[in-house]
Amino acid sequence: MKWKKLGNLYAPEPLHPKLVSHAANPLPIHLEGDLFRVFYSGRDDKKRSSVGYVDVDIAKGKTVYVHQEPVFEHGADGSFYSHGVSIGNCYEADGNRYILFMGWQCPPGEHWRGEVGRLILTSEGSLELEGDRPFMPLDKTDPISLSYPWVEGEGNNNYRMWYGSTVNWDAGNGEMVHVIKAATSEDGHQWSRLGVSVPYEVGVAQAFSRPTVVREPSGECRMWFSYRSGTGTTYRIGHAFSPDGEDWELRLQETGIDVSDSGWDSEMIEYPFVLRHQGHLYMLYNGNGYGQSGFGLAILDER
Repeated sequence: MKWKKLGNLYAPEPLHPKLVSHAANPLPIHLEGDLFRVFYSGRDDKKRSSVGYVDVDIAKGKTVYVHQEPVFEHGADGSFYSHGVSIGNCYEADGNRYILFMGWQCPPGEHWRGEVGRLILTSEGSLELEGDRPFMPLDKTDPISLSYPWVEGEGNNNYRMWYGSTVNWDAGNGEMVHVIKAATSEDGHQWSRLGVSVPYEVGVAQAFSRPTVVREPSGECRMWFSYRSGTGTTYRIGHAFSPDGEDWELRLQETGIDVSDSGWDSEMIEYPFVLRHQGHLYMLYNGNGYGQSGFGLAILDER
């Protein structure tokens, strides 16, 4: 398995007081033909993230439109998304399209943490927050911090979610243990949390984020995600395999993509989003600075 890099697709510039830098967590929504709207998390000068978007032609590998204003902003002080909005993927339930996101909080005198909120993607293309409370709050199963959900329909109105959950802030090597857990739902609204889904190993892969899943017609699943090892290495993109979407094994050696020797993604790569289009698998992903250098595009060489 080998990904062919097609270059830096969008390098952000200051557009708006809420979109001063970064284009993290790219989320493509198909519009027509080869055209996709890519939502992303941009930052203001206080590092609080809001959502903007660009339109890209994925076949040509170029950005064709840059929206100049955010389509959804971080919340007010005291809200569960007061310090940022980091988007996951989009799924449909009951005829509506939803985007789950990680809402960042930095309470005074406390460690930052995340909880999951839900946005409604309207037919006009706007984003609306569903309620002022977390859609998926911290609880006894996940008491510390939550992140980046990925949801997919499994047929017969069943849904499966993979999401990040913090086990501890320091495993003894200066790095947190943040794992990928699973949840299921019969309607896309009420979720049952199932616990750790993807195995982790302290010192090898222990700080995961932003899973993206591709299910083959056979039912086999491949997952890509970003991770840190706990050895001081910056984010890399990793890979896991499952025969059914339930039992996963790490296959980091099969990731097929790594940092470049130089340029916009030479220091780190992270926050992948994999999609199938016209018979090809494409990956949108971030590079240096947690998305400060923008996002790029790669295509899987399946020969």
